[in-house]
Formats: sequence, C-alpha cells, structure tokens
Amino acid sequence: MTDTQLPAGPPRRHDEIGGPDRPARQPAIGDSDLATLAGVAAVVFPLVYFASELVEVAQGNFTTGRLALAYIGEAGIVFAVLGLYAVQRPRIGRLGLFGALAYAYSFAFFACTVVYALAAGSKTWTAVTTTFGGWLTLHGAIMVVGGLAFGLAVIKAAVLPRWAAACLMAGVVMVAATTGMSTAVRAGAAALPSAAFIGMGVVVLRDRWRSRGVRVIRA
Repeated sequence: MTDTQLPAGPPRRHDEIGGPDRPARQPAIGDSDLATLAGVAAVVFPLVYFASELVEVAQGNFTTGRLALAYIGEAGIVFAVLGLYAVQRPRIGRLGLFGALAYAYSFAFFACTVVYALAAGSKTWTAVTTTFGGWLTLHGAIMVVGGLAFGLAVIKAAVLPRWAAACLMAGVVMVAATTGMSTAVRAGAAALPSAAFIGMGVVVLRDRWRSRGVRVIRA
C-alpha cells in the first residue's frame, strides 16, 4: 500500500503569513473603501492638528487661523481613530473599541473648547484652561486612558505597526504631563501621537494600494 498525498491548498498571501516571531497580518485591511478613508484621515488630520501647534509656537498666542486649524485637526482625529479601529476588526477586540471610543470622545470635547475659544475671542491656552478648569483635566484623563487602551489593543491585534502603538501610548502620557508647560514643549509632546496616527495611516494606505494591484517602489 502506498501513501496517499493530499493535494496542496491554494497558496497563502504574503500578508497572511507570520514569521517565527511575527503574528499573521490582518488580510482584510485593504479590502474596502473604508480602509482608504481611514488611512487618509489618519494621515491628514493629525498633520493639520500638529500644524496648528506649530503656528501657535510661531505666533505666541491664539489666532483665528490657528484655532481653525486646531478645530479641523481635532474634529478629524475623532473620525481617524474610529476608522483605524474599524480596519483592525475583529482582531482589535473590545479593548480596541473602548480605547477608540474614549479617545474619540475626548477629542470631540477638545474640539468644542476650540469653538468656545473662537466665539469668546480667547487669545491664550491659559484663558481656555481658566474657563474649563476641571473639565479639561477630566477629559485629558479620558484621552490618556483611551490612548493607552487603544495602543495596547493595536499591539495585541498585530495588524498595524507596534512602534506606532507604542508611540501613541508614550505620546498621550507626554501630552498630559506637559499641559501646564510652554507652547513649544506642548507642541513637542503633541508630535508623538500625531506621528503614531500618521504611521498607522501610511500602513493602511500602503496595504490598500497593494490590494488593488498598485506596485510599491521602495527606495
């Protein structure tokens, strides 16, 4: 009697195969238009938000242009983080949902404070903190908890880069720790979560393009 050899199954895609110390990637990351929208949002809105921080560093106080950029960036980050959660489902799990909702909620609140600053003509961050006081502290804490939870969920999901998740986790802590410091220091802290989301967005867009047969040319 001879051994019977079973036919080999279809070849696995490169992004479904994990190495000895690398978990398998989420194969569906680039399979819908939602991935493109999430990737674009994760790149564009953190860039706009960080640009508003740089404008404040250069000008030394709030201006209408600076506040308008801040509002666009902060409101957009709400959609960016929810989109990044969606493209990592189901691997990101309930912890990712909790982190995404908490982080998005905190930035929705921060965007509302920008609207107030525009309406009231507030010229400095100190004026805003004087008005909102403990509410800013509370929502800052929600941001930290949400960012830490979302970052940890991203690491566990192994769909998006671990370095970006770690950068987000370090960034939310730095942002909270530098709240009362100078504008330049606060801008430096804000660069970390912005870089984290941009990195995630670039990976989402890269995989989206690959799934559509676009050849990526590496330098």
